[in-house]
Amino acid sequence: MRSEPAAEARDEGFVTAETAVALPVLVLLTGVLVWGVLVGAAQLRCVDAAREGARAAARGDPQGRVLDAARNAGPRGATVSVSEGGDTVSVRVSATSRAPGGLGGLLAIDVAATASAVREPGTTGGGDR
Repeated sequence: MRSEPAAEARDEGFVTAETAVALPVLVLLTGVLVWGVLVGAAQLRCVDAAREGARAAARGDPQGRVLDAARNAGPRGATVSVSEGGDTVSVRVSATSRAPGGLGGLLAIDVAATASAVREPGTTGGGDR
């Protein structure tokens, strides 16, 4: 009595069905992981841009040069603001990180960073060097 071939015949489609269910989930998971890496990279670029702008402002560079330095180091479309208070300057860089592909409009996260620096001796706010 061999009933094994009948049992094997019933199991033949399981691998295909399991792959058909698991593959879209794996693709979605990969997309979410890539999006997370993009958000992290945008955050790091905001941090670097804020530091670059704060260093330029602390040196006494003109405000236009400070804004350019921060925008060039930041993510595309970043917004830069500079505030001065006494002998310190602060630069805030913010941007929106969008998901790749067609989901960019649906999945967007705002990232931002602020950096402060003490002015170098002999410099004044918004100097025109």
